[in-house]
Amino acid sequence: MNLLPRLHSWLKWVVKRRRLETDLEAEVRFHLDSYAGDLVRSGVPVDEAARRARIEFGGIESHKDAIRASIGLRWWDDLWGDLQYGARILWKTPGFTAIAVVSLALAIGANTSIFSLANQLLYARLAVPHPEQLRLFTVVSDEHSVVRSCWGCGSEPVPGGGARSDAFTYPIYQQLRRENHILDEIFAFKENIQANATIDGSAQAVHLELVSGNLYQQMGVRTMLGRPILPSDDGAPGTGAVATISEGLWERAFGKAPDAIGKVITVNMTPVTVIGVNPRAFTGAKSVQSSPDIFMPLSMLPLVKGELGDSGPLLSSSNIWWVQLMAREKPRVSLEQARAGLNVALNAAIHATMTVAKGDTVPRLELEDGSRGLNFEGKQFAQPMYVLLAVVGFVLLIACANIANLMLARSSARQREMSVRLALGAGRGRILRQVLTESLMLAAIGGSVGFLLGYLGRTALPKLLLNSWEREGMNVPFDWRVFSFTAGITLATGVLFGIAPAWSATRAEIGTAIKEGGKASTKRRKGWTGRMIVAFQIALSTLLVVGASLFLRTLINLNAVDVGFRADGLVLFDINPPSKQYPAPKDIAVHARIEQALRAVPGVEGVSLTDIPFIADSESGSGFYMEQAPGKDKPQDRTLSMEATVGQDFMSVMGIPIVAGRGFTPEDVESPQRFSIVNQALARKYFPNQNPIGSRFAMDDSNTKNRSWLEIIGVSADTRYSHLQDQPPPLHFDLYRQSKDIGGATYIVRTGMKPEAIVPSLRAVVQGIDRDLPLLDVRTQRQQIDATISQQRVFASLTAAFGILALALACVGIYGITAYAVSQRTNEIGIRLALGAERRQVRGMVLQEAGWLAAVGVTVGVLVALGLGQLLKSMLYGLQPSDPDSLVGAGVLLLGVALLAGWVPAMRASRVEPMEALRHE
Repeated sequence: MNLLPRLHSWLKWVVKRRRLETDLEAEVRFHLDSYAGDLVRSGVPVDEAARRARIEFGGIESHKDAIRASIGLRWWDDLWGDLQYGARILWKTPGFTAIAVVSLALAIGANTSIFSLANQLLYARLAVPHPEQLRLFTVVSDEHSVVRSCWGCGSEPVPGGGARSDAFTYPIYQQLRRENHILDEIFAFKENIQANATIDGSAQAVHLELVSGNLYQQMGVRTMLGRPILPSDDGAPGTGAVATISEGLWERAFGKAPDAIGKVITVNMTPVTVIGVNPRAFTGAKSVQSSPDIFMPLSMLPLVKGELGDSGPLLSSSNIWWVQLMAREKPRVSLEQARAGLNVALNAAIHATMTVAKGDTVPRLELEDGSRGLNFEGKQFAQPMYVLLAVVGFVLLIACANIANLMLARSSARQREMSVRLALGAGRGRILRQVLTESLMLAAIGGSVGFLLGYLGRTALPKLLLNSWEREGMNVPFDWRVFSFTAGITLATGVLFGIAPAWSATRAEIGTAIKEGGKASTKRRKGWTGRMIVAFQIALSTLLVVGASLFLRTLINLNAVDVGFRADGLVLFDINPPSKQYPAPKDIAVHARIEQALRAVPGVEGVSLTDIPFIADSESGSGFYMEQAPGKDKPQDRTLSMEATVGQDFMSVMGIPIVAGRGFTPEDVESPQRFSIVNQALARKYFPNQNPIGSRFAMDDSNTKNRSWLEIIGVSADTRYSHLQDQPPPLHFDLYRQSKDIGGATYIVRTGMKPEAIVPSLRAVVQGIDRDLPLLDVRTQRQQIDATISQQRVFASLTAAFGILALALACVGIYGITAYAVSQRTNEIGIRLALGAERRQVRGMVLQEAGWLAAVGVTVGVLVALGLGQLLKSMLYGLQPSDPDSLVGAGVLLLGVALLAGWVPAMRASRVEPMEALRHE
């Protein structure tokens, strides 16, 4: 018989079991009646015929069992019986069941939550057809590269020197697209542009992604409403005033009304027509985690960003690298072939569109996996997520060890039951299956509750990483991978913590266990399996506590960093004047008006602004060329310095001391001579053992006669710049009023009022100047600093929580094994007391065993922590992985927990009455 008909027949009889039993009874009755009838017709009396028929037919139930076995229902019956028996056993021991279920639920819930986040950060792909075919273009440059300036490009060092970047110039993109015959059509995008949008009279901040006209076509994305951006929309610069919007913006701004298509909104003062709504799952080409609000053609860039310094319009600039490129693989074209061909095309494009000086090097093009977009989050969170996955995996192992120990103790108490079952004919495999069934039932219950906890926890974890001024966090879907992961670890845990008790149950001795004194013959077993499991728990717990201590101390060290300025009392917000309405130098003029107007707001003690807010994961670098002594002017090697373009009151508002020279004055703003203040780090690096006041430097490497020189008028104290973890870099401060342009800026307001009290007044002043200029990302300086260490804070919080959970599980494990050992040694303890042992000696004996068990586990845990600590070195600040305080503190804590867990069983042992103990058997 084929498999499918057999399966169909089996399912039919499983579902229609009552009918099967009725048919079996009728068939057996038919055979008995037929044979008895034959005997009656041969002259045998009716009663005798019935008796002889039953004898010759044999056992009725055995025939039914044979029929059930032939159908394949025997194992189902056994399984159903095991499930019913297991449910009764678990119901009769509610304390054990509750401890096991809660332990497993917390451990599996933690694993599910962390895996959900890791799945989205590390493994999820763009929601487009065949994302595995996408290839992201990157270039690898060295220090002599022709690539000197970029806008908003991601860069990371590569082994062997150099840096990898994901940006190209627009002219290079156009030539690569024309010359490409190796991959499918190249498409381009620019991510994460912040803009001001006015929708139905309401101004709000939005995030844009500018895309080439062929992006939707090449990525295979269709809008859920309206139409996508087409190649015809991406024409001459400034044309194509159309946009598609995200499903989130459609819901927030339009209430999901279908008539949103065709409506006109303004983006940076430019009227734009909404032509489509993207599907919820589509997040653009940048990221998997979240979607930009608005998608517009790249041709609209001049109306969104304008020019950068002296580079001219970005769409025609051959110097600024800024646009990201992708393409799909072609069938039967290897990655090596594509890379080689595109490198030839890139070399030609660079020489055709740029001036390549002698000594300049051309970057090397690489094709990387583009299925996850630019994957900033994946690179940033890869190591922390793997560490968290390992941590929650250890917590799950501790929970499994805990339950295995409890089940081992319970299986010892059930030796008599197992021996009776073996004596009645049950095979050892049958006993093994019964105990494993109980383990899997526990795991299923704990896994179900853990699945629910993980489902709820998946949304809580991303919110911990969300800054207070951000509107939306990361979207973490609960997909089939998460469900499969939870089901897999549930099954694995059931087998893991059930295998040792099941094996122990099959070793029951039939003869001794069923005797009256059988218990006495088994209670002297050393129980090394249980003790080893507890030591394993303590070792893992020590490892987790050491890790939690290291991360907590890292967070404490970061919070204790002296930032170099007065961070309290500062309110920050961003203002981005649209370049269409405020081209240079009008952008400087409007910032000057806003700065002056804000000074008059009641409660404001000082106002300034900067293009680079401090400790905000942002930075700006420039060349630094010192003026040579007269007659000794010679070419200078290119050097770099960080820079910040600021208002004249920046130093006083931020509370940065001037240690030499002077600060900016109103007269400096009007002077034709440009002035600058440098920090101590820059003075030490470029002016060692000399006074830099009065020296001049330039930021470009043009001819000496054409350079714009800045005169150093002061030296400021060092401050942290981009990150708390980094030492103050060489930095110079320049006046924005002396610059050609500034674009968007971060305002810094010093006040003694609470932000919620003063921000409405600040917003009213800005809207009085231009009602379409919203205050963006309003926050305090403390919140800004906290945002840069949010990853460390969340990491420390999670590892501390998991460490506490591990301690609790270890405490339960130590208590369980100690209490079980005491109960098994009641007779021995009674004899000791009867022979004159003091009760404090009995307590000491029990605590000593618990202490030695903990000492072994702590020693192993500390040694493993020392071995694995180097993997965490890059995540720590201000301490080493071998930090003695963390190691010793974790060891002392675990020893204290072990003694505390063993105290109750020790007290119970010391209260044993000798006569009752001797009659215990």
